[in-house]
Amino acid sequence: MNPLIVTFFAVLALSFTILMISMRPAKPSKITWQRLVSIHESIPAHAGAGGAELEKATPWGYSIPFDLFLQRYRFGKKLKVLLLHANSKMSLGAVVSTSAGAGLGFGMISYLILQNPLTVSAAALAGAFMPYAFLRIKRNRRLKAFDAALPDAIDLMARALVAGHSIGSSIEMIAERSPEPLAFEFVQVYQQQRLGVHFRDALLQMGSRIPSRDLQFLITAILVQKETGGDLTEILDRAAHVIRDRVRIGGEVRSRTAQGRLTGWILGLLPVIMLVLINIVSPGYSNILFHDPLGHQLLYTGAIFILIGAVFIRKIVNVQV
Repeated sequence: MNPLIVTFFAVLALSFTILMISMRPAKPSKITWQRLVSIHESIPAHAGAGGAELEKATPWGYSIPFDLFLQRYRFGKKLKVLLLHANSKMSLGAVVSTSAGAGLGFGMISYLILQNPLTVSAAALAGAFMPYAFLRIKRNRRLKAFDAALPDAIDLMARALVAGHSIGSSIEMIAERSPEPLAFEFVQVYQQQRLGVHFRDALLQMGSRIPSRDLQFLITAILVQKETGGDLTEILDRAAHVIRDRVRIGGEVRSRTAQGRLTGWILGLLPVIMLVLINIVSPGYSNILFHDPLGHQLLYTGAIFILIGAVFIRKIVNVQV
């Protein structure tokens, strides 16, 4: 490829990025948009005008039409759910644009270095996958922090109920005294109740925002008690006990499978590290792998077998509690 063409596309991508950054909505407008959307989604379907006035008043930025277009497709809906679970401030359009830019950048760098079509495709796919992987890591960290703080929040709710507080007051206490991200989610529930959302709907919306099995268990226990009656304090105590046991058993499983996970990382990275070290000690030692067609086939076959082995090891050590 002509270096002038590569330079043209690089300058074009940089100019497009600068244009998107300069045209993005101001921070106050973005905060207002998020609040209006949150209120609109919290309004029950049978409430008045259904929030049509809010839709007219929303400040439309350059990314809103693109987001609505992406939500028509299945991958856009899944990506929106992932953004919700990760509590990310990025929009669908921003994630897709970032993936496209990263894929283009990694592909161009790979072409300039190796000039191999298959390697360029693999590098472009890896670059495009990076924003999605970042969101998954953020979601998993947030979920882990939420699950770790949930048993203490349940105990606080039970003590508040024993002291004579209502369920709404106990949720407010959890929102004030719990760490993030649990406090933020219970603040959402408390504010939705103040806006007139039914308690059941507020809990179910929190369950949709947090893909936690422990939280689903707690929500189910509270809603069943609301419908059938019973001692809610005793139910909360048992729920906290069960969740703590699950956390303890999960920690034991992770400690017992740590050697297997480490083995997977070593077996996956050792060939790549050894190839780099050998070429540093003896430059040009593996040139035949990168310039001979048979060497290309051996590299692709080795990479495929490494991926297959990593998948099998992950399936073995990924024990669900």
